[in-house]
Formats: sequence, C-alpha cells, structure tokens
Amino acid sequence: MDQVELPAVGGLEADAVLATLAAHATPGSEVVAHEPHPGNGTGSARGTHRRLLTLGGAPMAITLLVHPGGLTLRAPSRVLDEATDVVSWWFDLATDPGPVAAQLSLDPRLAPLVSQRPALRPLRHPAGFEAAIDTVVGQQVTLSSARLFGERLRAAYSPGTVECLRVFPSADTLARAPLEELRAAVGLTTSRARTVQSVAQLFADGFRLTPGVDPAGARRHLLGVPGVGPWTVEYLALRALGDPDAFPASDAVLRRALGGAGPRAAEEESQAWRPYRGWATAHLWAAAS
Repeated sequence: MDQVELPAVGGLEADAVLATLAAHATPGSEVVAHEPHPGNGTGSARGTHRRLLTLGGAPMAITLLVHPGGLTLRAPSRVLDEATDVVSWWFDLATDPGPVAAQLSLDPRLAPLVSQRPALRPLRHPAGFEAAIDTVVGQQVTLSSARLFGERLRAAYSPGTVECLRVFPSADTLARAPLEELRAAVGLTTSRARTVQSVAQLFADGFRLTPGVDPAGARRHLLGVPGVGPWTVEYLALRALGDPDAFPASDAVLRRALGGAGPRAAEEESQAWRPYRGWATAHLWAAAS
C-alpha cells in the first residue's frame, strides 16, 4: 500500500462528509470510523472510510483518512494514480466551493446553512452501477432499511470478498437471478425486485453512470425503466454523475426543509438556485441530519 495527500480546494466539511458516508455505508462492504472533535468548529472531525473500488480492472481495497484539509488516500501502489482520479472526482476536491457559496447565500433560506458549512460539496458515488442498485432497493424506505437490503443483496450475490470486504455483484448476475429468489433474498416486493433486474439488464446491455456521461441522455434511459421515477433519476444524476444542478424535488427530507412544500412548489423555489441546485440540496440534507 502507498498513500498520497489529496487537498480539497477551499477545505472539506469533514463532519458532514463522514456523517453522510456513515449513513449510507453498507455493512460488510464499507467501514466508517468517525471521530468528532467537539469545540473545534465545523468540519473539525477526522475519520476513516474503507471500501472497494474497481482499479486496474479488479476490486481493490482503499482507505481514506478524511480531515478538514481534504483526504489522505491509501491504495495499492500500482493503481495509486487511478485511485487518485476516482477519489478526487468522488469528493469533487478540485471545485472551489467559494463562488457557489456566494451565489447560494443570496437566498435567505440557504444563507445560514452556507455560513455554517461554507465548504460543503454534494457527495458523489464512485461506482455507478452500485449506486443505481442501492438507490432502487432504498426507494421509499428508511436509510437503515436501505442498508439492510443492500447488505442482504451483497450477501446473496457477491462473487466473494477482498480484504474482508464484499465485492458488489455484477449486472449480469443480478439480471439473470430468478425473480422470486432475488425478492426473497433481499426482502423486496416483487415489483421492486423486477425494477432491480431491469436496471441490472440496462447496465448489462452497456449503459453506464460514469463521469463524462451526458446527464440528459442518462436521465432518458433511466426514466424508461419501469419502477424508476424522477426522484431516483435526479438522485443518481447528483450522486453518480455529479450533475451540480440535479434536484430530487419529491425528496421527503427536502420537502420538510422547505416547509412541507410539494414537489411542484419545491421545483419552483429551486429555480433561484440554478445552476447549483445539487449543492443547495446537499446543504438542506446536511442541515436536516
């Protein structure tokens, strides 16, 4: 293993990053250790995150030390450069949050949130297919239930482990799994299991959610999958594509943060935040948590 320092332009809100990583971590596949330091100000936490990334065509374990200045990446030496690129995109380390914060601060609702976490960025996801499947199984359930479903799916269909971390199953594996077997193994409804298989088949046929993919085209493909609605599409545009203007208007947490607004009202209010609605979403989520 080797390591490299990856500074974040404008700093990193380490508390919020670690809280988000911990809230979404799937047992058996990700390990988050959060060590807050009360009294030292926002973003003062330090902690680690460990998971697998596909590097050099194979799953490999990486460890991240998260701190207010950025990240320390530990990865196998032969794939350190590739891991650096993936992690830098995942946490959007190269984007200066200052200009975004200045624009969002013009909104009275967002100004105090931005003041509290000026370096907050939307947290992306390093694996598009994994993000898509986890998002589908987590639709309309609590985060704890989503983590449980994700753990069951990996336990049933993972091809194995690397350094005690489960490898995410392939698109072919999930697309070909017997429907009733998948439903029972994960604990899904039959309709949700069908959606998982439809998404898996989409990826098996060549669809990708990776940096550089056209967000508009990706949205069209996803919306064509039965059981995939606007919330899932916008969430994946934000997390898996890094679209800074993605906005899941029907999200329950967002709607509560906006005073109980319906999706249409939330969409209308969000127009003032363009082209950074995804960043505004991250601030509203962080405040709610």
